[in-house]
Amino acid sequence: MDIDIDMKTTFDPTEIFNVVKASMVQKEKLVKHPCGAYFQGMPSDPVTGFAAIPHKLAEPEGFTKIDFLHLSVLDLFDNKQQIRALIRKEPKWGLLLRGDVIPQLFQIGNHSELVRQIAPKSIQELADCISIIRPGKIDLLDQYLEDREGTREELYRYEKGSYAYKKGHAIAYAMIIVLQLHLIGAGIDLINTKNK
Repeated sequence: MDIDIDMKTTFDPTEIFNVVKASMVQKEKLVKHPCGAYFQGMPSDPVTGFAAIPHKLAEPEGFTKIDFLHLSVLDLFDNKQQIRALIRKEPKWGLLLRGDVIPQLFQIGNHSELVRQIAPKSIQELADCISIIRPGKIDLLDQYLEDREGTREELYRYEKGSYAYKKGHAIAYAMIIVLQLHLIGAGIDLINTKNK
């Protein structure tokens, strides 16, 4: 099991917590995992300082990896109250029909046609878009367009050997996109802001 926590891009857990950075194996070498850390008594590799047990082998040994995901959109806010205020406001859903907007958006930026087909008008429908673009779920698109409510359970169902996006993750990511829609609606260019 791992836990994902969305953070500003400047967040470094080692500055405030006693953690061991997660590791993975690439080309037969132990390298740093891009965002994972262990708070438990994970042994560290004496050469790299990273977790001695690569993350794919650590879970069966009882270790829980915490992934601190850096989201650049969070860098544009000073505090949680600003984020909460925007999440409570209805965004301009029509922005999701614009070809110049979708490429700026988290998770769905490369899926303009699918987003325009679904034309989400709620956080749940936006979460459904995020789930449908995953491997093994795109085949549900036509069924979803005919019966959104009826297809939703199957959309989030996990079957061994298949891929399913957790509904909670999809909702959380949809909320990030709602923040982005508010910022774009206020005239902020997310692509150029992100690259500064």
